[in-house]
Amino acid sequence: MACTRKHIMITGTASGIGKATMEAAVAAGFHVFAGDRAINSARGGKVSDDETLTKVHLDITNADDIARTVAMIDAHVGDAGLDALANIAGIGIPGPLETMPLESLRASFDVDFFGQIALTQPLIPLLRKSAGRIVFIGSVVDRTTLPFFGALAASKSAIASASSTFRQELAPWGITVVLVEPGFISTGADKATKARIDKLIADFTPAQAELYGEIFKTTTDAGFKTQTSGSSPEGVAEVILEALTTSRPKDEYLTGSKAHLVASVAKLPQRVQDELKRKAFKFPKPRSLENRGTSED
Repeated sequence: MACTRKHIMITGTASGIGKATMEAAVAAGFHVFAGDRAINSARGGKVSDDETLTKVHLDITNADDIARTVAMIDAHVGDAGLDALANIAGIGIPGPLETMPLESLRASFDVDFFGQIALTQPLIPLLRKSAGRIVFIGSVVDRTTLPFFGALAASKSAIASASSTFRQELAPWGITVVLVEPGFISTGADKATKARIDKLIADFTPAQAELYGEIFKTTTDAGFKTQTSGSSPEGVAEVILEALTTSRPKDEYLTGSKAHLVASVAKLPQRVQDELKRKAFKFPKPRSLENRGTSED
């Protein structure tokens, strides 16, 4: 007997917002294709007994994983098509842009931009069959950048632009595209994030440590404190589910701790924005470090 539930593909389901959205979608009656690179490939692709969940080993930067996942979904949904796609998998790589290796920048874009496009493109024909919906996850930092989070801001700005473009291009076929922009969210991976930041500081060369060591630690500590006191992933999942199920979804949703505040700050003159962010994240004033890092030694 064919599955009569609506079908949704969700990425990044091993933890955080992706996991919370997977659980909310199952509770709402969807059959969820739950993709994550942490899922064991040997156990992936098996439909649960109640036909609510199919876990899929999926690295969105891997073309073979994407092709296998799309083929599996196509075989399962048939002419009914795919009802929704939630692109939630993401990565945050902090660091000064001056010293950040290009491979780190590319890794950020591979996950936050290229990987999402690579999965979305072959699923559009299945979404067209059902006049389905697509949700992309941006960030409030695509509206106003923060020091040392330039890679995240750039990749999220790119996916926000892609979301807007898809929304316009796919509307003639009844496909709805929504951008969800979370604020500060405590995902449960806070200790791992802090460990990555500490390792990055430890790996600075002496010259990099002189330039950025102290201010990078001070600024990211302030950001980390804000992050750990942020909203829950479940709150973001509720907004994503609303975007997927309400009859008239918004084009964009702001959600989570300080999201609306940051969006309001983004409307202020740039110099005012910079001053407010300097105070909030304890970043040095302009020209306050002119004598640091200028020696020839």
